[in-house]
Amino acid sequence: MWRTKGFPDTTVADICRAAGVSKALFYFYFPRKEDALLEAGFLSTRDARHKWRELVAEPYDLPDVIFKVLATLEQTMRRNPPELLIHTTLEGYRAEQRALAEHPSDEHHATRFLFLGLLEHAQADGRIPADLDVLHLARVVQTLLETGTRHWASGEYGERGFAEVVGHDITAFIAGYSQLRKRDTGD
Repeated sequence: MWRTKGFPDTTVADICRAAGVSKALFYFYFPRKEDALLEAGFLSTRDARHKWRELVAEPYDLPDVIFKVLATLEQTMRRNPPELLIHTTLEGYRAEQRALAEHPSDEHHATRFLFLGLLEHAQADGRIPADLDVLHLARVVQTLLETGTRHWASGEYGERGFAEVVGHDITAFIAGYSQLRKRDTGD
């Protein structure tokens, strides 16, 4: 429904009618329709999360894994209208701000960072410095990912693909951040 009718014009009643469920059941699982959108967004990253796990099961190159994960995500995103991608990204920002406001010291919201698990794995494998703050790194990478999604969905990348542009941004940031950390620690 969001693909055809658009997110703003789709009501909870529309969703319930199409799914054949009551509003009470919908609200049992989702306090707001935006929460259902976030869950759908999280589910849409499932293939990308599986991709990195598959790729690191054998010897791997971290930038190559990042590009392949983003290519998998791009395939999923191409099935959705740009407006839906933008709504999902913006709602992700709002949800993170709500979580931080309600529980400033709680890091449960970190699970939404697509690359956190990969970065932790790469750190354990020695591909990024052991003393690097991987959660901070994942936060910044997530920001690059979300900003890149909005710009790609708006057509700002022209003929260039999402994985190409955002992959370069993410890998350049990780390499630069790692180099700064090595310089700061004298390694």
